[in-house]
Amino acid sequence: MITEFDTIAAIATPVANSGIGIIRISGSDTFSIIKRIFRPHKKDCDMSDPESYRMYYGNVLDGEDIIDECIVLIMKNPNSYTREDVAEIDCHGGVSILYRVYNLVLRSGARAAEPGEFTKRAFLNGRIDLAQAEAVMDLIESRNESARINSLKQLKGGLSEKIRSLREEILYEMAFIESALDDPEHYDLSGYSEKILEKNTQWRSMIKKMIDSFEDGRFMKEGIRTCIVGKPNAGKSSFLNALLGEERAIVTEVEGTTRDTLQESVTIDGITLIIIDTAGIRDTEDKVEKIGVERTYQEIDQADLVLFVVDMSRDISEEDKDIIRSITGKNVMIILNKNDMIDAKDFDRSFLSDILGEGIPMIEVSSRYHTGFDRFTEQIQSMMFHGKLDVNEEFYVTNARHRQLLLEAFGSLGLVEDSIHQEMPEDFLTIDLMNAFEKLGLIIGEALEDDLANEIFSRFCMGK
Repeated sequence: MITEFDTIAAIATPVANSGIGIIRISGSDTFSIIKRIFRPHKKDCDMSDPESYRMYYGNVLDGEDIIDECIVLIMKNPNSYTREDVAEIDCHGGVSILYRVYNLVLRSGARAAEPGEFTKRAFLNGRIDLAQAEAVMDLIESRNESARINSLKQLKGGLSEKIRSLREEILYEMAFIESALDDPEHYDLSGYSEKILEKNTQWRSMIKKMIDSFEDGRFMKEGIRTCIVGKPNAGKSSFLNALLGEERAIVTEVEGTTRDTLQESVTIDGITLIIIDTAGIRDTEDKVEKIGVERTYQEIDQADLVLFVVDMSRDISEEDKDIIRSITGKNVMIILNKNDMIDAKDFDRSFLSDILGEGIPMIEVSSRYHTGFDRFTEQIQSMMFHGKLDVNEEFYVTNARHRQLLLEAFGSLGLVEDSIHQEMPEDFLTIDLMNAFEKLGLIIGEALEDDLANEIFSRFCMGK
């Protein structure tokens, strides 16, 4: 276990004029640096050996020049975020002040931390495993309350505990097989195939459940890429504005007002939608509008969900039929807009059901009067989260790296099952059991290569 590093420092708060700015220091020279640059208000405080979990009030000095009045928070190893000696200087948040104090810390013996290096040290020093470290950044970047709760569960070891439990069971069975092969007089393999097959089925079921949670977890973490399509003047931009609660898109009675894509993000009941408003699809000779229509088709291809906005005050047109053909095979919800119009009562929705299928959900809304949107939110949850999104009860895998390793472990355990059915010798089973064991270990950082560790932590923000 690595416990000795050089001393690093970083500005841990956004660099902008604000009420407070924090500079974080970690490493064996932390307190000698603090003693060199900080003069506590109380003269009897010994900053070469300060008390842990205590805040000291005083001044930061460059020689005899006072730079700022500040508070220094002390955390001694191993009871700190990095399991090293840590200090945080809380100074005034002006950009000039922050950099003056930060540069002073660097001149006094620290070096500039790399992105994610504090969390990397927490991982290398055994305070957290790799899955928990990755959850730190997910927590910082969480777009909504559901993502925050799920990331916090991972940070507290929700995924890690399941992985460790699986690995312990697999390791036990590998050890039993090896012991039985080396000492058959004391370890009996009679009937063992049935026993290991039952356990293997349980392991695969647990892993499959985690794999299956990824799609929901991805939507929760990244948001659902949602493309709004429809013919000109179907009410796409009005629908977007109603979702956002503000006049974000230009709305006029002139067809073809929207000529380019417009992307916005909105969170509704814990679900984040990355919404792309698109140009109305129709045949046009206008060069600019034609480019907009081409971009609409590109967005349809990339979307997780397509909202097909239909004007209930008008009959289905050839333009609507062209759109239907373009969205076949996608996750589609039909938004029957303008249900407040007089002509809406005569709208025949059977054509849409016949073409797109009975299972395609249809929601009636009025973008003008903001009605029908509760039903829209319920339908999103039903379509994209298999009926419900419950982060308080369920655990969701959100990391693509974790999913890939789970898939590989699942495949290895599938080979174990095949070997059992083919009545292969027990020592054959240990090969694939070991592979599954190793793949699961990579999730929590067991036998992690340096290049991969560097790549993962380089994605972190500075000062974390």
